[in-house]
Amino acid sequence: MNEDIRIHSWPCSYYLDAGKQWISGKLSLTPVGIKFTADKTGELLVDFHLSGISEIKKESSNLIFSSLTILEKNTKHWFSSLRPNRNVVFNILEHFWREQLLESRGAGGAALRMSKGKELTGMLAGSQKRLEDTAKVLHSQGEQFDNILRGLDKIEGDMDVADRLLTELESPSWWPFSGKLWKAPLESKPKEAAAAPDPKTQEGIILRIPVIVTHRTDSNVKPGKLTLFASGLEISDCNSQVIHRFEARDVDDIRVHTPYEISVRQRFIGKPDTSYRLLSARMPEVIPVLEMQFSKKMQFLEDALGFVGARKSPQVDLGTSIWQAATGLLGGVVQPGSPAGSREGADNDHVQLQEHEKVSQEEAKELRQILKKLKGLALETEAELERQDEALDSISSSVDRATLTIDKQNRRIKRLT
Repeated sequence: MNEDIRIHSWPCSYYLDAGKQWISGKLSLTPVGIKFTADKTGELLVDFHLSGISEIKKESSNLIFSSLTILEKNTKHWFSSLRPNRNVVFNILEHFWREQLLESRGAGGAALRMSKGKELTGMLAGSQKRLEDTAKVLHSQGEQFDNILRGLDKIEGDMDVADRLLTELESPSWWPFSGKLWKAPLESKPKEAAAAPDPKTQEGIILRIPVIVTHRTDSNVKPGKLTLFASGLEISDCNSQVIHRFEARDVDDIRVHTPYEISVRQRFIGKPDTSYRLLSARMPEVIPVLEMQFSKKMQFLEDALGFVGARKSPQVDLGTSIWQAATGLLGGVVQPGSPAGSREGADNDHVQLQEHEKVSQEEAKELRQILKKLKGLALETEAELERQDEALDSISSSVDRATLTIDKQNRRIKRLT
């Protein structure tokens, strides 16, 4: 369950008002709440939902320095001796708290009482949006391939001009068997160069989310933004000033530490690598798009392997597959006479599913429509991938021909000089 996923934890001390003493332990952040566990006894002293927080502040007094306070339902919780430092913990907690508030306001508090059919419809609608984002990435990638092919065609045209020029130099103009002059092709060259579009001016934003950026050390943490383009990704601060831009070819690997945290790295020889660690409550929306763009460069670490193929909104159980849930619920609608099951063993996922409302006929129709759209998008994506495979083959053969032609003309130039 997503309540058990630990996004981050920090060693610190918690002021226990009942005993009037500080207890050492670990402050843990989950996608929906905050917990504090004592080191000596292992007792869970703090456990509350992010939506119940009224305020997060950095405070200090004559006796307490560099402390972090969290106001939850008129109860103020004090945390001190935070490591690596107070600012790091404050930035991360405030980020997830604000994102939780935005989600709860958008949902209007109705998500907790939502029927299983509406919940599944929302999940599939989210999957449809991710697939549409993926199709947008593929479309932009296909346009880049088309630009590359046009550039290669232009290179081959220039190679033909160079061949005529070399032929003219190899056989002087007074030679009776010399070819025609090459002035006519040169006249069209500036026009072709002027007509070539600039790909960067046509670049659009695929996705932009708020993130917590860590660079080099754990103490160097600050809020910022992550922007995904078809040609790469860009990291900026909260004032929209660019911190670093990774072109797609510059990214050497992207490591997924948890469904909410990734690191992007570019390797160098002879100098330190450029690496940024990004943490966000909306990272599950970004990871499927990154998988599409950098499929061969993605690495899922041990803590994230359990969530591959089940990355959704933090409000959804990360251990349940969308397609398994869709199959089970739709099957319950088609066969309403199936047994309702037992209520014993409430911890069992199957029993919990049966305890929810059954999917209505209208919800089932809506689910089928969404599934049809998903199928159409998948078929279009497959066709685009096949077209791009053919484009890659054409690019490869054109590059080989251009390389051979350039080598041949270099040898001819050396003979002339």
